[in-house]
Amino acid sequence: MTARTVLLFCSVLSTGLMAGLFFGWSVSVIPGTARISDRNYVSTMQSINRAIVNPGFVITFLIPPMVLGGAAILHWRAGQARRALWLAVGAVSYLVGVLGVTFGGNVPLNNALDAFDLAAADDRQIAEQRAAYEQPWNRWHTLRAAASVFSLACAAAATLADAE
Repeated sequence: MTARTVLLFCSVLSTGLMAGLFFGWSVSVIPGTARISDRNYVSTMQSINRAIVNPGFVITFLIPPMVLGGAAILHWRAGQARRALWLAVGAVSYLVGVLGVTFGGNVPLNNALDAFDLAAADDRQIAEQRAAYEQPWNRWHTLRAAASVFSLACAAAATLADAE
């Protein structure tokens, strides 16, 4: 098995894991948290945002553009231009649409929510905090979910390109 094949496999696997996480979040967690009280929502999201910063998530989250980019380079050098192009487009989509959106949109909102003292807040303040967080965060999340699915589609398309 060549390094190209290993990186191609890792490209599909890593983007698939992240696309699955983001898609699953979109169709289960977001609708579920929309149904809970403001206090429970803020508490839940604070807890989730703290728990997700762990090696299992962080490594899996950061790997896709590296393996996509590495695979693109190796396939380009091997003369598999179409496969390389799909992988490069997937890498750019992930870099901009997932990492860029997360660090530029979701993380600042998470940090602001984390700084909010739920125990010291009254119901009005909690409702305002939720309103300032929930819809903007969900919009950013929808964008990164779409970008991650697109990156996965590019990686999958790369497995078919130049295969004739």
